[in-house]
Amino acid sequence: MTTTNSAEAFQQFVSAINNHDVQSLTALMTTDHVFVDSAGNRAHSATSMESGWRSYFAMCPDYWIRTDYVMAEDGVVLAVGEAGGTIDGVSWRTPAAWKAVTRDGKVMEWRVFADNKPVYEILARRQQ
Repeated sequence: MTTTNSAEAFQQFVSAINNHDVQSLTALMTTDHVFVDSAGNRAHSATSMESGWRSYFAMCPDYWIRTDYVMAEDGVVLAVGEAGGTIDGVSWRTPAAWKAVTRDGKVMEWRVFADNKPVYEILARRQQ
């Protein structure tokens, strides 16, 4: 895969996230896709992540990511920026970074690096 194709696959994935387009996200994942969150938890397969994205968008209906800097090489894309949204009527935003490993124009691995403290604090209020 060329650098341009991996960067294009990454940008399409980001656009699908920002559009909350689960169908496109699923189409952009390899069948053996792996999602790794900032705590190191893993979800395997595009089918599993289709459900995962639907649940996340239901919890955070205006979730967005913004990439400020993206670099791609040898099928790996690294990006930094910010993520945010609203959960239970409370807005949050945090610095974030992403790593995507691509294969044949699709995302094989999507890894998120972020300080999820704002999200955890909102979710903790649900238990009070």
